[in-house]
Amino acid sequence: MSTYDQNSTPSGAIDRRAVAIDAGLRDYMLRIYNYMAAGVGLTALVAWLTYQLTGPALLHNPLMWVFIFAPLALVFFISARINSLSATTARWLFFLYAALIGVSLSTLIHIYTSSSITRVFFIAAATFGGLSLFGYTTRRDLSGAGTFLFMGLIGIIIASLVNLFFRSSGLDWLISVIGVGIFAGLTAYDTQRIKAMYNAKDDETSAGRRAVVGALSLYLNFLNLFLMMLRLMGGRR
Repeated sequence: MSTYDQNSTPSGAIDRRAVAIDAGLRDYMLRIYNYMAAGVGLTALVAWLTYQLTGPALLHNPLMWVFIFAPLALVFFISARINSLSATTARWLFFLYAALIGVSLSTLIHIYTSSSITRVFFIAAATFGGLSLFGYTTRRDLSGAGTFLFMGLIGIIIASLVNLFFRSSGLDWLISVIGVGIFAGLTAYDTQRIKAMYNAKDDETSAGRRAVVGALSLYLNFLNLFLMMLRLMGGRR
């Protein structure tokens, strides 16, 4: 006579649980991509409106420094206080950050032609999409690359600060090339990391916070990938 384990979990229950997790993960990632896309769209809109309303005057206005450093302060605030913010507040702070970035990026329209900005934007979007899809679907553990990529990021930040004084075109080109590689790798790595952050047991507040943090990470990767590509391929006025 066959034995029956009363503590065993029916395979049907396991299948239903797996389907529920897959559906929850899909909704979680879709929310993150929607936030990120909305942030990118808001940045582009604000950059264009600022360019139309202020013209080149903002380039020579000391107020420009406020719009350059305010987003940096805001992203540190969001990162430090994310666990104490409501999901709604965190989401609106993210959109405020994206809008401030748009003001500072309006200067790019005075430097590069509109056609080259549009072309590089779509190249960066296609590259980002492919790399993010790779990070989401690959079974290879990318965590080992995280430390290397972070060290590379610190390196290009230091090199960029140094080049503010030397203004070397060769160093600027090298920073841009390495930067494309760094942010390409970070796109795949962060996508996998964000996917791993998903917890089916999270309540709406926790899930909302995680979605904002994930959207902010991917937004920064896309933005920097676009800027590095623009420095390499953008046509100057």
